[in-house]
Amino acid sequence: MVTGITATTTIPRRTDLLYRSVLNSRIYKYIGRASVKYLDVRLVLAMDVFLSVLASCVVYGIAVFILDWDILLQLKFRLVWLISSAVASALSFLVMRTYTIIIRHTEFRDIIKFLLALGLKAAMMAVLMLAFLPFSWWIALMLLFDVLFSILLLTAMRLLMMVFYNLYKSKVREIQRCRRVFLYGVSDKSAAAISRFKDSSHYNIVGVITPNPSLRHTRFADKTVYYCDSEAALDRLAMTSSSTGILFTAQNDVKLENNRLLRFAGNLGLKTFILPEVGELDEVQAVSSIRNVRIEDLLARDEIRISMQEVLSGFSGKTVLVTGAAGSIGSELCRQLSTFGISKLILFDNAETPMHNLRLELEDSFPDLDFVPVIGDVRLERRLDFTFRHYRPDVVFHAAAYKHVPLMEENPCESVLVNFVGTGYVAEKCVEYGVEKMVMISTDKAVNPTNIMGCTKRLAEIYVQSLGLAIEKGERQGKTKFVTTRFGNVLGSNGSVIPRFLEQIAKGGPLTVTHPEITRFFMTIPEACRLVMEAAVMDTANRICVFDMGEPVRIDSLARRMIELSGFKVDKDIRIEYTGLRSGEKLFEEVLSNEENTDPTMHGRIRIAKVRTYAYSEAVDAVERLGDYARNVRIPEMVRLMKQIVPEFISKNSKFSEYDEAPLS
Repeated sequence: MVTGITATTTIPRRTDLLYRSVLNSRIYKYIGRASVKYLDVRLVLAMDVFLSVLASCVVYGIAVFILDWDILLQLKFRLVWLISSAVASALSFLVMRTYTIIIRHTEFRDIIKFLLALGLKAAMMAVLMLAFLPFSWWIALMLLFDVLFSILLLTAMRLLMMVFYNLYKSKVREIQRCRRVFLYGVSDKSAAAISRFKDSSHYNIVGVITPNPSLRHTRFADKTVYYCDSEAALDRLAMTSSSTGILFTAQNDVKLENNRLLRFAGNLGLKTFILPEVGELDEVQAVSSIRNVRIEDLLARDEIRISMQEVLSGFSGKTVLVTGAAGSIGSELCRQLSTFGISKLILFDNAETPMHNLRLELEDSFPDLDFVPVIGDVRLERRLDFTFRHYRPDVVFHAAAYKHVPLMEENPCESVLVNFVGTGYVAEKCVEYGVEKMVMISTDKAVNPTNIMGCTKRLAEIYVQSLGLAIEKGERQGKTKFVTTRFGNVLGSNGSVIPRFLEQIAKGGPLTVTHPEITRFFMTIPEACRLVMEAAVMDTANRICVFDMGEPVRIDSLARRMIELSGFKVDKDIRIEYTGLRSGEKLFEEVLSNEENTDPTMHGRIRIAKVRTYAYSEAVDAVERLGDYARNVRIPEMVRLMKQIVPEFISKNSKFSEYDEAPLS
């Protein structure tokens, strides 16, 4: 679940579920209400008057017992004493406003205020007593003891209330530390989880929820099994058990309950957690691996797996260079490469702070890894030359790129220089310094591009593939093999839709969606990087590898599920706002992988794209001409040439649409 919601948002009705469940206890019911709002001042005043009169009664009883005088037993004396005590107490407390003092924040100076009020009470009682009775020294003594007993009772009551309040808060904190949750499913993993958390101080499994109605009210691993066929049933179950969440032990279960139990839980404000693998973990390790259910867990396909043994053997002992190393894909590539026994890892990026953060992370996580951070820009050929000449990489992963579509529509020259010209520089250095393999990260936006960014990535694909084919045919000297990997949007990458939606939810909304029907292909960062490395060790040289991304996801549906996972209701707590398609943006991305436009490989999730190939000389000429236009900011000529080289580049919702019918002369 999303955390960190600000005070400006509307709180869901079950945000305080834990608090409310504790209040169901008779012991804590009254104190619970007192802890969320201050006691009514009228109630405090009535309590203080009662205690003050009670003190007067105690003093009267002691006087009768000790003095045993007939006057004390007269009805007139008793009435005057008690009535004057009540009237004087009420008036003195009203005058001194002692009832406005917050009980749980009572301090020593407040006791002084009570003493002054009780002194005023004694003075008023003395006046009333003299009006009806002759004054005697023992009446003054009774009034003195009345003040002492009153302050004793008032202070004792406040101390007692503070003790009970602190006990209550301690109980709440104890319950908060040990979260009461339901476990989902009756499986071996569920039984293992129950065993691991049997004596846990972090999670208390109060029962098991099953999707099978025939198992309801049975016992599983000494826990009662429940079936919830509606939101109301889950609501009743959570309230009666004081439960605050549901713990899943398998990602497939999360997907199975995406449109049922997870929606119920989201509407009720129940947290949903996942324990990816229990295995032989001890309780501490199991607790540390529990996390909130994320939108990535709800992808409508199984997580992509690869043959790690082949990848390990393909990179072991190699010197690997990663450009764009501090980015979302680049940094994850570095993390995974760090586990493959590589000889040296070269990090190449121009972003100083992200590079610094990645360096600290690698130093902490992989203290034995030999890695070198290099601040550099792929547009600077000499900086690239120094890096290749000095470190002599065996394998290069080229992830450096500008990727944001609207921004590149506004800055097309920089997109050409980084995505196309920079890629050309990297590819040429790979050939010059004998790199075994270069893997380029491309995008689904290169398929029939409708924007500058997509076209520059397609141009980069053309250059890399043509160079590799030229080497393969003997037209160009070299041994480098080039692999291009093409996939769609990556969940959680820098500047992508998921972090953006999280920020908007944290601010209370609205969530901005460009169009209610817009769809995109998604995969997680780790699985994207795993597929990249799998493609790198396969026999896919000089080919464009296309990843099976599953079914496209409607961004509107994604926004709605994120709101629900955050414990809010769509359009009630947080609304969705449609802003219109941005410059160069497609409504639907092209299907990346099917039998018509791809050929199969040994890996079921990786296919080879059927694309038009270009002569290497054409690609070199394109780099020179487009690079010259970009450096001189000759945008019209540059865009016209891009459309001539990539004829399928048809601008949409863009100012560059005017060049679609005006090719370069």
